[in-house]
Amino acid sequence: MPAEAIILPAGRVAGVDEAGRGPLAGPVIAAAVILDPARPLSGLRDSKQLSAQRRETLYGEIVAAALGWAIGRAEVEEIDRINILQATLLAMQRAVAGLQPAAEYAVIDGNRCPVLPIPARAIVRGDSRVAAISAASILAKVARDREMVELDRRYPGYGLAQHKGYPSKAHIAALEALGPTPQHRRSFAPVRRIAGLTGAGV
Repeated sequence: MPAEAIILPAGRVAGVDEAGRGPLAGPVIAAAVILDPARPLSGLRDSKQLSAQRRETLYGEIVAAALGWAIGRAEVEEIDRINILQATLLAMQRAVAGLQPAAEYAVIDGNRCPVLPIPARAIVRGDSRVAAISAASILAKVARDREMVELDRRYPGYGLAQHKGYPSKAHIAALEALGPTPQHRRSFAPVRRIAGLTGAGV
C-alpha cells in the first residue's frame, strides 16, 4: 500500500530532522529547513540513502536555495544529564528557534514533536516523504559528520572520522584500549561499562 500523501499547510513550513542519536560520542545535531517553492531542488531524500559526496553537494545547494535554515545541537553533557531523547528534542527546538525568517509550521521526522511556539506535526519516515525534512536530514548529517572529523583530529586513535562515533567493533576496541574521551556519552551503556572497567576518561 502506498504511503499516505503528506499535505502541508501554506506558508513557511520548516522540515526538522536530527543526526547522532545512536553514536557513543559527540553531540546530537538537528537541522531545520524552509524550502523555497520557487527554487525546487532535485535529489532530496533521506540522507542515509545518499553517498557522503552527494550529501556534501546537496548541502551546498540547500543552503544556497532555502528560504531559511538553521542548525541546533545538544552537547554530550546535556545528553548525559537529560537523556538522548530529550537532548534530541532540545536540539530540534534550537534549530527551529534559529530560523530566519521564522517558520509558521514545522514537520518533524519521527513520532514525537519537540515543544515549539508554532504548530507542528510528527511524520514517521518523514525524511523520505517530505522534501523539507529530507533537506534537514542532509544538513544535520553533514554538519555532524564534519564535526566528527574534527573530533578525530582532537582525539586520535578512536577512528571517529570513520565510524562517526557509532558503536562499531573498531570503536569499542579503541574505547577498551584507550578509555573514553570527554566527548563520549557516559549515559550510554558501552561507555559506562568501559569507563568503569578502565577508570579512564576524566
